Amino acid sequence: MHWNSVGEFFAMGGYALYVWGSFGACALLLAAEPFLVRRRLNQVRRNLARERLAEALDHNKDHISR
Repeated sequence: MHWNSVGEFFAMGGYALYVWGSFGACALLLAAEPFLVRRRLNQVRRNLARERLAEALDHNKDHISR
C-alpha cells in the first residue's frame, strides 16, 4: 500500500481501530506472558515442596509408630 502522509498510515484505510487494537492486544499479551509463566512456575514449585514435606512427615510418623 502507498500512503501519502503519516496520518493516512495511522488511519490504515479506515481500519485503524481494528489494526492498532490488534497490535496493542498482541503486544500486551506478549509482555504479560513471561510474568504469568513465572507465577505459574512458582506455584508449581510451592506445591511440590508442600507435597515433599507432607510425604516426609508421613514417612517419619510411620517410622516412629512402628
